Amino acid sequence: MEFITRDATREDMPQVLNLIKELALFEKEAEAVEVTVDDLILDGFGDHKLFHCFVAEANNEIAGLALVYNRYSTWKGPVLHLEDLIVTQKMRGSGLGTLLLNEVIKYGHSQGVKRICWEVLDWNEPAIKFYQSKGADVKRDWDVVHLDEKGIENYIANL
Repeated sequence: MEFITRDATREDMPQVLNLIKELALFEKEAEAVEVTVDDLILDGFGDHKLFHCFVAEANNEIAGLALVYNRYSTWKGPVLHLEDLIVTQKMRGSGLGTLLLNEVIKYGHSQGVKRICWEVLDWNEPAIKFYQSKGADVKRDWDVVHLDEKGIENYIANL
């Protein structure tokens, strides 16, 4: 089977959204996906590009993606954040994840970032083992903090 990794295009966004929904289902959050194809096109390809996306193709079909965006560390400087690395269920273990991670690391290196970071669910042991096998340091002593849209509105209302 031949694999190709490349930068995503606007035309890929329907398939990208399908992979995002597949990941949400895997993470037991199927109803949490609010982003639309139009959002992905605007945010990834509009005047104010918010992310960069790579896709992996197997047999001319998108079977994986890696979506990244820039951050800034007060300790280190420029940082690249890997929001999601998704490989469709039937292609896991095929090497597509490694190819996508390779693209992310090469991209970060070309951008001169000081760190590439991402989160992984503590119960997703296959992903944790995969990242550790690539040399990543999985920080078990940090908690992820989110303030969702409703939380932001409540916060503002109480100012």
